[in-house]
Order: sequence, then structure tokens, then C-alpha cells
Amino acid sequence: MLIETEPTPNPATLKFVPGRTVMSAGTRDFADPEEAEASPLANALFGLGDVEGVFFGSDFVSVTAAPGVEWRHLKPQVLGVLLDHFASEAPLFAPGSAGAIAIDDTPDFNDDPEDAEIIAQIKDLIDTRVRPAVAKDGGDIVYRGFDRGTVYLAMHGACAGCPSSTATLKQGIETLLKHYVPEVTEVRAA
Repeated sequence: MLIETEPTPNPATLKFVPGRTVMSAGTRDFADPEEAEASPLANALFGLGDVEGVFFGSDFVSVTAAPGVEWRHLKPQVLGVLLDHFASEAPLFAPGSAGAIAIDDTPDFNDDPEDAEIIAQIKDLIDTRVRPAVAKDGGDIVYRGFDRGTVYLAMHGACAGCPSSTATLKQGIETLLKHYVPEVTEVRAA
């Protein structure tokens, strides 16, 4: 089995592509070892000791190294864990753990029903234009709300904590949404 490795805009995060489906639906972000207990794979990756975050996408796993850890030392260990997991065809989540629950995309506040058409346009643009591009970089972006012209989005995986995430939100996503949805005046991280 060959697992490809790709850099991401976040220097602390690498994207590992096993050449098979990782998550058949949704995504899952593990920010600490306690959350990782729901997944034998995430738990094993955190067990390496130098891992600060694990993210499962549809066909990739993004791993974030702890501060000060060099990828040249950690990468072979991560590849070993991934190879063992996928070669053994072990389950991604522990039975009965509710671990297969994807990232919560419930808005952080109640959207105004009068904005339903605007929100539908925003969500469509995020799903068709933004999320595929962000997934290529080893992450995900989730709609969190719309309030008086401001769109709130949450970044996950390689995108969370990435030095260029603010630029991505402001220069990329905000510009795109403003162009197609004139009611959008600003994009903020949620």
C-alpha cells in the first residue's frame, strides 16, 4: 500500500492520502487525545506523543505536529501508524463511541428566516467552490451563521491555526462571497 504525503499551507500539518476512502460522509476533527479515544486510528496517532491534531477528510488524514517537532522525525512514525491501520482494515471508529459523528454544522445562532435565500446561496458557494479547495489543502470549512451581512465560518483540519487562514477568509472567501452575494459585507472566523 502506498500513502502519498502532501504539504499544506500550514507548516505544522501534513496531508496523508491513503488512496482509499477515509470518511464516507462528512469529516471529523480531533483536537486532543480525549476526543481521539473515539477512533483507534486517531488514538494511535496521538499516542505517538508529538501530534497536536488529527483530521479525517473523505480521502485523506491531516496530522498536525506539536510545536517544535520536526516532520522529518515524525513523518515515518505517522506513515507506520497509517499503514498498519489501513492494511489491517481496522474500523475507523470504536463501536458504540458515537465517533462517526461528523463536524457539527449547526449554525452558532439562529439565522433569520428572511435571509433563507441569501443563506442558501452562501452555503451553495461554500459547498461547491470553497470546500473542495480547502480539502485539497487538508482541511474543511463549515458555515456557522449569517448576521446582518456578516458570514461566520469555522476552519478545521490543516486550516485551523494555519498562518494563512486569515488571508484565505478575507482575501479568498470574502471576495468570492461578496462577488456572488451582494448582501455579504464581511466574513469572520467563528
